[in-house]
Amino acid sequence: MLEWLKQPGFFGTHATLGADVSQLMATLFTGLFVIGWLQARRRKADSHHWLMLGGMAAMLAFFTSYYLFRQLGILAVEGKEGFGGSQALYDRVFIPLLTVHIILVIIGLVMAFYMIVLGFRSQTFLEGRRMLKNETMVLSRRRILAVFGGLTGLIALWVAYRFATAGFSVRKLEVYLSLLFLLAIVFSVELVIQRLWPNVERRHRVLGRFTMVIYCVLFVTGSVTYTMLYILYPGKIG
Repeated sequence: MLEWLKQPGFFGTHATLGADVSQLMATLFTGLFVIGWLQARRRKADSHHWLMLGGMAAMLAFFTSYYLFRQLGILAVEGKEGFGGSQALYDRVFIPLLTVHIILVIIGLVMAFYMIVLGFRSQTFLEGRRMLKNETMVLSRRRILAVFGGLTGLIALWVAYRFATAGFSVRKLEVYLSLLFLLAIVFSVELVIQRLWPNVERRHRVLGRFTMVIYCVLFVTGSVTYTMLYILYPGKIG
């Protein structure tokens, strides 16, 4: 898979196939989320729900796989050979920008998980019309830990099954541990956020706007990184 991602891209730049696919999918998902946000603003709750659910699930599947294969910004730790600009530009602009981008990727993945769960928890139906609940909804710490413990147990059983049938591999272990770590962050975020906004309708609206801002900024940082790395200052790629 990694060798396939290193093949020449299709945009006609110095980018690899993996980088071009990533940029294309980032553009597609950002566009979908903007449309979904506009649907929410226009009170088209049902269309908003299914578009955001499908978009976030697809985004999680794609980018989790992609960044695990690409090792979360591998060019940042390989040295300057992947960047053709000056050392000062690399140190003062490219690396800080790439670092911010990676941090936003992690936050974006966490918020995608969280907003999928929150979307189902906060919805209700009135005369067949989907809408947000205007009520207080707070999970106890004990219940959150019980849910997290149950999911951890299921993941552990799946890991044991995969290792028994397909053999042990460090990459597989990294994937499962990353998933578990992401779930831990999501549940920790839930403990804090539900105290700040106990009303589930307000929580959904506030976090929805926050998540949209994250995804839009993420698209900008990713696009600037792509432009610098593969168009303006290409180096030894792959």
